[in-house]
Amino acid sequence: MSNTYTQLHIQLVFAVKYRAALIQKGWKERLHQYITGIFQKNEHKMLQINSMPDHIHIFIGLRPQQSISALVQNVKSESSKWIKDNKLCKSSFAWQEGFGAFSYSKSHVDRVIRYIQNQETHHKKEIFLDEYRRMLKAFEIEYEERYIFKEPG
Repeated sequence: MSNTYTQLHIQLVFAVKYRAALIQKGWKERLHQYITGIFQKNEHKMLQINSMPDHIHIFIGLRPQQSISALVQNVKSESSKWIKDNKLCKSSFAWQEGFGAFSYSKSHVDRVIRYIQNQETHHKKEIFLDEYRRMLKAFEIEYEERYIFKEPG
C-alpha cells in the first residue's frame, strides 16, 4: 500500500497441541529459519524467534496488509506441514488452536528481544502456562481458563 506508514511490533505466542514437548533441540533452529522465511515471504520483519519444546515466541514488525490471524494460520499450517514432510517428529505434530498476540512500543523492542532470547533460562523459573497467564493479565486481556490450552482427551 503506497503512502502507508506503520510501526507495529507484535509478539506472537502459541503452543504445540496439548503442550506436548515435541520441538527438539536437534531441529528447532531449522524450524526457526523456516518460520522466519514464511514471515519474510509475507513481507513482515522477523525481530526474534525462539522456542521451547512445547511452545514458541515470535516477535515481528507487522505489515498491515495481512491480518494477524491470517498470518498465524499460515505460519502454523506451513510449519506443521514442513515438520511432517521432513519427518522431524516421531509422533504426529500439530500446533494448538489459538494464539496470543501482544503489541509493544518501539521503546520496548530491545527488552522483548532479550526476553525471547532467554527463554531457556526464564523457563527454569516459570512454567509456560504461568508465563502465558501472566502475559494475558499484564495486557489486561480477559480470558477463560478452560480455553487457554486444551488438554488431551
